[in-house]
Amino acid sequence: MATAQHLNAPIPTQLPELKETSYFSETQWQLLLALVDAVIPSIVAEAAATDRKNQLRIPQPQYEEAYERTKSSMKHPPDYEKFKQYLESRPLDNPRCLNLLKRLLQNVPNDDRRRLGGILNLLTTRLGSLAATGYCIPLHEQPVHIRESILQAWGQSWVSVWPVIKLTMVTLARVCFARTDPLLLELSGYKECVEDYQPGPTFDFNFLQFEAGSDLETLETDVVIVGSGCGGAVCAKVLSEAGHNVIVVDKGYYFPPSQLPMTVEAANEFLYEGGGAVQSANGSIRVVAGSCWGGGGTVNWSVSLQPQGFVRQEWADEGLNFFTTQEFQNCLDRVCDFMGVSDAHIRHRHGSNVVLNGSKKLGWTAKPCPQNTGGAEHYCGRCTLGCGSGEKQGPAVSWLPAASKAGAKFIEGFNVSRVLFDEKHGSKQAVGVIGTWTSRDKDGNVHTPESDRIQRQVQIRAKKVIVASGALNSPILLMRSGLKNSHIGKNLHLHPVCQLNASFDEDVKGWEGGILTSVCSSFENLDGKGHGVKLEPSSMIPYMFLYGHPWRSALQWKLDALRCRQMNTFISLARDRDTGSVYPDPDDGRPIVNYTPSAFDRKHILAGVIALAKICYVEGATEIWPFIQSVPSFVRRSKATDPAPETVQEDGDAIDQGVNDPDFVAWLKTLERTGVNFPDATFTSAHQMGTCRMSSHPSRGVVDPEGRVWESQNLYVADASVFPSASGVNPMITNMAIADWIARCISRDLKKANQFRAAL
Repeated sequence: MATAQHLNAPIPTQLPELKETSYFSETQWQLLLALVDAVIPSIVAEAAATDRKNQLRIPQPQYEEAYERTKSSMKHPPDYEKFKQYLESRPLDNPRCLNLLKRLLQNVPNDDRRRLGGILNLLTTRLGSLAATGYCIPLHEQPVHIRESILQAWGQSWVSVWPVIKLTMVTLARVCFARTDPLLLELSGYKECVEDYQPGPTFDFNFLQFEAGSDLETLETDVVIVGSGCGGAVCAKVLSEAGHNVIVVDKGYYFPPSQLPMTVEAANEFLYEGGGAVQSANGSIRVVAGSCWGGGGTVNWSVSLQPQGFVRQEWADEGLNFFTTQEFQNCLDRVCDFMGVSDAHIRHRHGSNVVLNGSKKLGWTAKPCPQNTGGAEHYCGRCTLGCGSGEKQGPAVSWLPAASKAGAKFIEGFNVSRVLFDEKHGSKQAVGVIGTWTSRDKDGNVHTPESDRIQRQVQIRAKKVIVASGALNSPILLMRSGLKNSHIGKNLHLHPVCQLNASFDEDVKGWEGGILTSVCSSFENLDGKGHGVKLEPSSMIPYMFLYGHPWRSALQWKLDALRCRQMNTFISLARDRDTGSVYPDPDDGRPIVNYTPSAFDRKHILAGVIALAKICYVEGATEIWPFIQSVPSFVRRSKATDPAPETVQEDGDAIDQGVNDPDFVAWLKTLERTGVNFPDATFTSAHQMGTCRMSSHPSRGVVDPEGRVWESQNLYVADASVFPSASGVNPMITNMAIADWIARCISRDLKKANQFRAAL
């Protein structure tokens, strides 16, 4: 491995040029930008206004009161001039913000853009404008305070489309502002990399290269693995170390630690599926999935939890007895030992301590989360954007280099079109894959147009084919390859989460330190059948916890965001009982997610949000915001450092009411009555599972207990898509252990076939 020297920041990763924006007309763009502008506009005191259309004017006393409230609630408030600059700044005047907005929209599926364009067209007409806004004047010609009031009204509309449109505009504005606003980032103290940046070593994968040409390039190997993530990488190591010839291909590219962490724009472009813009077809849940060399293991948060006994038993009860065997435990232990999984070296950040200490005070069960960091402390909160230290022992740092040392070969930038089959002998046998390889440019970059780089059709002939492209893409590849099993793409589990932000009376800077190092498990079995929620801290990269922070007015949200350095964010993560599906986009074949958190699972998520609020309360939170638009934040009457509210008993003794504080109890009742329902509440998923489920019979799933696809010989799936149901824990370790098992089964079969041929 080569070590990068003398770097004090990551090497910047250049972005591709923006694509044409002609999918919207000039008027449609004006309308869209007018709506986004109304969410987070320039805000000024009445007397200081210079642009009566695009500046939100508030009375001087209200302006002064806003500053005084900010000063009293922050440990390090900005001075008055900085405060004025922050409120007066207009995100749409920032080219970086505007470009990000266009980049997000260009990654949205065509069908979604067409639907949005239809709504924008409606708003351009006088009749449509009157029906939607109550005004004949087109929305983009209205002053910003009218546009703000229209958005607020849409959120309460009984016509279902308007709350969704409001949520879309508010989310776009929040994401773009939180990622790009220079004053927000300056005043929060957030930096895109740690101050003592020291990149980890780079591994030379010696990726296979091909000359330009129109002929089909053909390679031969024992095993081809489609996908370099947590499943594929484990298979590559196991099989290559067993002496088999292995080629690993991935549509993504390798980015060494010296280029990590990336900026949020580059990370979404190069590290995430769909440019980071994947959401379910109805918009109810945002789906975050890795799509790069190393897959989800490049951008996940090091959490290394093993599946619990009730999950293993549930899977065994479906005829998959392997999951209650000692061999499965051996697989789990092997993958953990290889990555140095441990909780012995953790230094918890504020959010993780809130979960641990708050749970203890409430009598709930919480524990540290083991990390795959090889015994390193790994006090870094930016692995969402790629791990620059190389301490996280993900696929690109540990498994794939080990496979390389054992002789495995690799191809990056290889988009597999389909699996190849031979049906000459009366049965369907996988014999390889075919797809398109796209090189880097002459300077080694991948931001330049694909048409300017070498592209070559490549087929890889193999004795065994392993699909390990993740629960979104593996079923799509099987469908593209002509397989007809009705279970392909079904049984999608997402571990839906709802978030809660809380502000504390201290300078938290939650983006510093390990992202997820503790968990509360007291609510994981709410139905007696293993379905419930885990309570965890979450990523504190600003856009990841501000994108869903409730917006009720422009001033409220901008003032709340200013306090982000004193916030922490937490998630109620459900082991979902009910499922969705994934299918190919008819326009371009990308995976489309069909999933809405069910009423059953939402009930559990709500219980978790309430529990998180209690944890934050007992840990001294001064304000609590569940990601539910219609529920007001809970504001503590007195600071947590003040003497506790007292209730005098008959004998004259005073007690601390804790979570029985009458104000807090009343607020919790409001939260419980409201519930978590889209689009009032927003959901996110970072775990996708089950779309090629393992089963004991072809009528119940896609692959058999050893990962073989029921419809074909020599074809396997080895990623989280084979989970029979949701794992209930962060799926990396379960995924790797199952891949370890499947790879060992494949190796056994290959050796038997070799022995048989040798005996002939």
